[in-house]
Amino acid sequence: MMTLCGKCGEICQFKAIVVIGETVLPFHELCHSCGGCMEVCSEKAITEVGRELVVIEFGHRNGMEFVHGRLRIGEAMSPPLIRRVRKYTRPRGLTIIDAPPGTSCPVIASMKDADFVLLVTEPTPFGLHDFKLAVGAVNILGIPCGLVINRSDMGDDQVTTYARKEDIPVLMEIPFDRRIAETYSKGEMIVEVMPEWKEKFQRLYHRIEEIAGSKGSTS
Repeated sequence: MMTLCGKCGEICQFKAIVVIGETVLPFHELCHSCGGCMEVCSEKAITEVGRELVVIEFGHRNGMEFVHGRLRIGEAMSPPLIRRVRKYTRPRGLTIIDAPPGTSCPVIASMKDADFVLLVTEPTPFGLHDFKLAVGAVNILGIPCGLVINRSDMGDDQVTTYARKEDIPVLMEIPFDRRIAETYSKGEMIVEVMPEWKEKFQRLYHRIEEIAGSKGSTS
């Protein structure tokens, strides 16, 4: 039974359900599945139903496993996708999570409970601004981090100066190189197309191991 009281619309912080006159309009794409509308509905007129949010894909190459999540077209919520993908983490193995840029909810969902965060930025005013926000988020979460500077031969030294001030190690600098851009745009591995980079990435990995280990990491 519906009384059209409108309490569901009042409690919803995401405007996923609205009562207009004698019509109830649900907006499925905005729903965050908090269940608040059901809790306040005294007539029990609202029920939850499942819907497909993501598609999980698997792959492997050279002994490495790959788990990839794709949001359904039109979906705005990526944290559920990230949490679902992270469920496939193998506790005794190395897991690398590729997070989106910025400091939004998807980034926090990606970083939560990680042993180490590798920050990547460019030596520009925009890069410095985003880097500062990311450092703030990492500090709040209490996760050790390091920095990779992309296109390091462009811009200025403000990113490096800020990293030194915050005691964040610069673990690698990658100069602007058209060959690198062409390689990853084709979906190829840089260390295979440009073997001279293999040792550099190995050193990066071992340095991360040292920092994460010194902070008490167990994985």
